[in-house]
Amino acid sequence: MCGIAGVASCERAIHSSKLDRMRDTLSHRGPDGAGSWISSDGRVGLSHRRLSILDLSAAGVQPMHSNSGRYSISFNGEIYNFADLRKELEAAGMSFIGHSDTEIILGACERWGVVDALPRLAGMFAFAIWDAQESTLYLARDRVGIKPFYYSHQDGEFSFASELRSLVNWRGSLPPISKCGLNEYLRLGYVPCPLSIFEGIWKLPPGTYMTWRAGKLSEPRFFWTYLDAVSRGRACSFTDEHSALTELERVLRVSVARHMVSDVPLGAFLSGGIDSSIVVALMQAQSIRPIQTFSIGFSAAAYNEAKYAARVAAYLGTEHTELYITDADARRIIPYLPDAYDEPFADVSQIPTILVSQLARSQVTVALSGDGGDELFAGYNRYIFVSSFWRKLQRLPLGLRRMAAACLRYPSVAHWDAFFKAAGLLMPQSLQPNLLGQKMHKIGAILPSDSLLALHSSLVAQWAIPQAALNPEWRGGEALWKEMLQEDPSLTPPMQQAVWDAQTYMVDDILTKVDRASMRFGLEARVPLLDHTVVETAWRVPEVMKLRDGQGKWLLKQLLYRYVPQSLVDRPKMGFGVPIEAWLREGVRDWAETYLDEKRLRSEGYLDADVIRQAWLHHQNGSSESGGPLWTILMFQQWLEHCRTWL
Repeated sequence: MCGIAGVASCERAIHSSKLDRMRDTLSHRGPDGAGSWISSDGRVGLSHRRLSILDLSAAGVQPMHSNSGRYSISFNGEIYNFADLRKELEAAGMSFIGHSDTEIILGACERWGVVDALPRLAGMFAFAIWDAQESTLYLARDRVGIKPFYYSHQDGEFSFASELRSLVNWRGSLPPISKCGLNEYLRLGYVPCPLSIFEGIWKLPPGTYMTWRAGKLSEPRFFWTYLDAVSRGRACSFTDEHSALTELERVLRVSVARHMVSDVPLGAFLSGGIDSSIVVALMQAQSIRPIQTFSIGFSAAAYNEAKYAARVAAYLGTEHTELYITDADARRIIPYLPDAYDEPFADVSQIPTILVSQLARSQVTVALSGDGGDELFAGYNRYIFVSSFWRKLQRLPLGLRRMAAACLRYPSVAHWDAFFKAAGLLMPQSLQPNLLGQKMHKIGAILPSDSLLALHSSLVAQWAIPQAALNPEWRGGEALWKEMLQEDPSLTPPMQQAVWDAQTYMVDDILTKVDRASMRFGLEARVPLLDHTVVETAWRVPEVMKLRDGQGKWLLKQLLYRYVPQSLVDRPKMGFGVPIEAWLREGVRDWAETYLDEKRLRSEGYLDADVIRQAWLHHQNGSSESGGPLWTILMFQQWLEHCRTWL
């Protein structure tokens, strides 16, 4: 696990000092060493910050060169089948100096070429490989997008890096904000691939590679796609529960074992939920000593999973560390979020993720995570809701639904609340629902949905209509990520949503959150549930073995019960959040007011100050619960201030 950066130019020679500065903005990702290399003609430069995980010796230093000298690489990630590939390459007559996976990538390129080597690599990776013989730079990202890869191409010069700040440092100026990127950020709370928040800087899509040669950059080309994995899996679905459970257990055990290979101390995040518990159970089952596990506890019972994690840890016999933090402890993290996340990012679970990463890094250098289980095994509650709701919604004419939606959204939230307050005088207070005005607006947002994708988009949105929060000149860029998502009529609504979430939310929210939080402290986070063999096996599991009795993850739970008593893990899904609604009214109110100041909003010019202030005031007086949308605004505002310090 490392930070990578580099430049290729057909116009000018690369200065080593500037390349080193670009590299060292990523020092948090690689605190154990640094290296840079510039080609003999001065036109290609690769740089690397090292977090030593495999082969701690000098034989693992990057940038690294192949035995023939043809290939040079800067690589971030882990190749989990490197030992198998090494045996295959040695059988073909190749020899190696050390035992790093980086050297095996180069050997695979020598043997099969870069493009044909890619499908043979099992792991998480983002890398750049210079082919001196063909004068071609290859760029690649792993199948599901675990590792980040940003790039820019202007006037014949190509630059890339693990994080945005590195590219900004190379350019020497802040690029303009992307209108489309900002619109999508407000909608989702993250900037979806291939966009970034800046004009002219892009993210390489998962499972793709591209080439730069003589100033020309190819379009990204797929070497693996999630949709193909879904199709292959559904084409050979399991027909009985026993065979499905047996094969799933086998594949998961192999994946977990591969992810446990490390030359440095290793542990795992443990929330006590299904996903993290199955990962830890399989780790402990294959370890001769207690696995180190880590969890964060909150004093607020509604957000505290630590007690469940402790029970699972005690049963499995792990060496468990938990840290109970106060709201004040968590709030102290907030000013550091823009530095950790590099790009505007508004998933509030970023706070406990940073805290548990910091806790784990105090004892280990590698931590396994349970991320990916919800998308693979239908774990989100909205999958069940949408399946029923969408069928009922389609029975109503679209025109009628649009009229009803307009009526519901025409009165303001405050007017709805005033109406219900007056009507509530006629019924006992105990029977009066809360926040009815806000609920009317939410129903009004989803009623006009003319497709399953539109309904899904409304349900996952922070600002259902992001243009409403923006100044007129910044409105636009209609839902680019929606244009990239295709609806498969052969999939049921829950399975279709799971595919969409895996293509968007999982990549640009879940995996981004874990990567940035862990790498802030030089901790390598690994996700064994997202090994491509597990992904492909999960899609062999039919829906009836995922969703059953109104709950998701049925088959995964059956596997977990082989290792942990059902009574320890059966509970409602909690998520990994913080009480942001209350914080915005209490502990962080003054901080939030600084960024939501009306004069500040107007002078910056991106956001509609009237709309933002109204949302803020409604949240403060309790007429709405707008923690999510407001957090999205606050994280953009704080990031906007912070990114100016990069230069």
